[in-house]
Amino acid sequence: MVTYKKESHIRSLLKGISWRIVATTDTILVVLLITCLHGDCSLEDAIKIGSIEFLIKFVVYYLHERVWQRVLLNKEVTQKQTLHKTISWRIIATTMTFIISGSVLNAFDEIALYIALTELFTKFALYYVHERLWLKLPLGRIRHFFFGKKK
Repeated sequence: MVTYKKESHIRSLLKGISWRIVATTDTILVVLLITCLHGDCSLEDAIKIGSIEFLIKFVVYYLHERVWQRVLLNKEVTQKQTLHKTISWRIIATTMTFIISGSVLNAFDEIALYIALTELFTKFALYYVHERLWLKLPLGRIRHFFFGKKK
């Protein structure tokens, strides 16, 4: 088990960037898949949805991280706690995906719903793995990597 330690704002930002790269790539691929299956492939819409999500969800992800930072601080982080964190993020993020997709596609119809539901499953697995990997990354290594060793 890993004990959740206080992490810096920089670590939360870096974690957010790494997650948004993974998540945005997934979003673009999911939007392409769903729009193509419905006979209206649009790389432009996929990139637009992915870009909007990257910006908006980056901020929301950071806030979500900081809330969970307080919830898990100095506790042993179990797989069940990671699962709870994953579920809380998926509720927020999937709702946002539906709203963003519907807005970009000018229709809150089955296409926006299919995008959100498909992403629910793909991102659930990706987020869980991302969380477990970041738990294994020692906090100090990020600081040392970007800012040099403490004197």
